[in-house]
Amino acid sequence: MTRHRKHSFWYRYRSDKPRPKNAERMATVMNMPTRTQQHRALGLSTLAFTLCFAVWTIFSIIGIRIAEDLGLSDTQLGLLMATPILTGSISRLFLGIWTDRYGGRWVLGILMLTTATCVYLLTYATTYLLLLVGALGVGLAGGAFIVGVAYTAAWFEPARQGTALGIFGAGNVGSAVTNFGAPFLLVAFGWETTAQIYASVLAVMGIVFMLLAKEDPISADRKKGEQQRSFMEQMEPLRDLRVWRFALYYFFVFGAFVALALWLPHYLIGVYGLDITTAGMIAALYTIPASLFRILGGWMSDRFGARRVMYWTFIASVICTFLLSYPPTNYVVHGIDSEIRFTLEMSLPVFIVLIFTLGFFMSLGKAAVYKHIPVYYPLHVGAVGGVVGMIGGLGGFILPLTFGVLNDVTGIWQSCFMLMFIIAAAALIWMHYAIRSAERVEWAANKEQTDLPELASPHLFYPLNRQSDQLKDTKSPLR
Repeated sequence: MTRHRKHSFWYRYRSDKPRPKNAERMATVMNMPTRTQQHRALGLSTLAFTLCFAVWTIFSIIGIRIAEDLGLSDTQLGLLMATPILTGSISRLFLGIWTDRYGGRWVLGILMLTTATCVYLLTYATTYLLLLVGALGVGLAGGAFIVGVAYTAAWFEPARQGTALGIFGAGNVGSAVTNFGAPFLLVAFGWETTAQIYASVLAVMGIVFMLLAKEDPISADRKKGEQQRSFMEQMEPLRDLRVWRFALYYFFVFGAFVALALWLPHYLIGVYGLDITTAGMIAALYTIPASLFRILGGWMSDRFGARRVMYWTFIASVICTFLLSYPPTNYVVHGIDSEIRFTLEMSLPVFIVLIFTLGFFMSLGKAAVYKHIPVYYPLHVGAVGGVVGMIGGLGGFILPLTFGVLNDVTGIWQSCFMLMFIIAAAALIWMHYAIRSAERVEWAANKEQTDLPELASPHLFYPLNRQSDQLKDTKSPLR
């Protein structure tokens, strides 16, 4: 245990140590959040993010009915599904700034009310162009991620932020809520009423959040810190190529996750002839593990190293997407006396197993990517994390649109997995090359660089830990 953590307030009252009876009172006196306040903030923000994510992916279900009503092509459907993802990704930049300035309580509450209004007005659209305009407003729900991250992290001490943000990030399960619940609403009431129900629930949550949530305890300090640093100073790390490598990782593990969450119901209906209710339930088998196991990914990144978890993620993803990308094929073998014919085609049970496995490893990767950022950029977590998150979100916009174009151009349903295979393989190759290059530098200089702290020494994850350990090593008589 490092000296820094031993002498901090948070260490004395961390979760794995018994707290004195007057700990709650002492925390209040010292203006520190109590455990009750922490749990309240985490619960409200996670619920709000779950509902926002459900709204963000609503076109994965109602888009199918809209496409039938308007006679849309796969490219047009892909664009309609992807448009909310574009708004949600770009909005993270200014929503993060507003959260630092005004606090997550008001920004997230107003964001939910604004999004609910846009979802309700969507039901009055009668043309494809108006639906696209409405989809831009629906996409504001995706910006809830960066607001919730800033709000939640402010309530927790560093030793517990990883777990707290992992729990909050599990709000991605909102896509499973849509895939599972929206088909039943769609069949019973139609897409317009389904959207109105979503809008009403989100509006109620926005009001509840503003009434029950509290201002985070460090909002004043955060505002002061932002005033002291210029915008260019915040963006300075973006010159580092490593940031864009992390962005490519997140483009796949998060962007492709969102894209598949939108595309899978349409894919299952087209490939296996399922009805929309069954397709939505099977799609939920992908989105649930790809959301909930993000918590496990955070723990594994601490335990085994974030880089190692990324290796597992990309290797498993390359294997799964390669198998999923193989289209049904008829073979003819010209034998001596006759022709031998057989067909290779993936059955639905095998597809479900592979898609579940892919979702599981992508969830680990989502947590591991964000574990890297505090290591390399401890003073620029907001700027770097915002850009990485934006690029990942843009993947959720670009990929569904590309899936539709590939379908129309190639006529092969499995072309979406072919594209994902290329992205995963490229990320794996780039990551491996960067790691080997860093190792060669270390060996030549006979010293350890900070480019590989997770793989070599998981206990050296935080920079303060490394500095403290180095200080102890220089004082140790055994060195």
